[in-house]
Amino acid sequence: MDEPSVDFAIAAWREEGLWQVETLPPRTSENLESLLNALRAQPGEGGVLGLVSVAEEFLLVIRVLGSEVRFLVSDIFAAEDWPLGLDVLDRLEMPSPEDDEGDDPQPGGDLRILADFGIGADEIEMLLEDSERWPDEVLATLATRIGFGDQFDIALEQLPD
Repeated sequence: MDEPSVDFAIAAWREEGLWQVETLPPRTSENLESLLNALRAQPGEGGVLGLVSVAEEFLLVIRVLGSEVRFLVSDIFAAEDWPLGLDVLDRLEMPSPEDDEGDDPQPGGDLRILADFGIGADEIEMLLEDSERWPDEVLATLATRIGFGDQFDIALEQLPD
């Protein structure tokens, strides 16, 4: 785990009614507090979304609106293996999952985090249960459904290899 664990972190917010998308610098996603500070720095109307892929293992959706912060973790088992994931699980006050709970990914946090964008808990669960999809693919689907899929794709293309 010496290599950087975060594949990418992207912030998305609405400004004057239009979606703005920005790739966050790697240093901002080294820990949860840095990531939250970077998200809070965006001037979003109605808050800011953070879309994060960690080690191609799991994803985070973070929603910041003032002092309110909501989280969705695609797989609490995978999150336990990475510092950023552990920080989020701690913030959610989730007990450590038992090893005998199975190998299937288990989401945690707020499955209704995107409900006001028309993406309900059932749809999020269905996306997260699809074992054929990588975290970046799930995040791209969410971005498209919300309305900033093209900007999300452009941000991913600008990431260094």
